[in-house]
Amino acid sequence: MKCVMLINRDLPLGLIANTAAVLAVSVGQKFNDIVGADLTGSDGSPHPGITQLPILILSGEDASIRELRQKVIANPQAGLYFVDFCDAAQQSKVYAEYEQRLAATPAEQLNYLGIAICGSNKQVERLTGNIGLLR
Repeated sequence: MKCVMLINRDLPLGLIANTAAVLAVSVGQKFNDIVGADLTGSDGSPHPGITQLPILILSGEDASIRELRQKVIANPQAGLYFVDFCDAAQQSKVYAEYEQRLAATPAEQLNYLGIAICGSNKQVERLTGNIGLLR
């Protein structure tokens, strides 16, 4: 399995970090088996489990995120999981407000901050292999 995040490189650093965190929590909820077992350090201190799955953070912008999202939606037989994060979510204080904004905003007016895509190595690589890392 492979997971990548395409994050809008034009965002301020804090929003880039927030977008990655929101997408990671959503992926972790969907694929809870990617988190390894809790471990114990040499001094006996606990180290809670972390992801066993490398997650690449790629550089994009609203248009490329939107395009990638559409490709995933248009190809359901590929079996890819995706979660997106848009301005309607980022600007909402509570989930109910996000729900209302999403229902009231035409799709073409949503601005995408990021998207995470998980699935077979081959399928994810096919869609994202030519996209550079976020630096």
